[in-house]
Amino acid sequence: MDTNRILTELRAERDRIGRAIAAIEAVNSNGRRRVGRPPKVARKVRRRGRMSPAARRKLSRLLKQRWAQGKMKPRPKKAA
Repeated sequence: MDTNRILTELRAERDRIGRAIAAIEAVNSNGRRRVGRPPKVARKVRRRGRMSPAARRKLSRLLKQRWAQGKMKPRPKKAA
């Protein structure tokens, strides 16, 4: 196999593909380039679940029990 011939053919194909992509982009573009944040519909919006007051009270009670039993260790203080 002649590697030079293969490389020449691949480069020619790459150039054809590049021209095809440029032509399709030119057809799809409206002449203005968007800058900045994508529209809200395109962004994936993460919603966090809200904790009900009853669940918050239950969690608070359970954490206080763990502290009382000594299962939770205090966080180390940050050095200044």
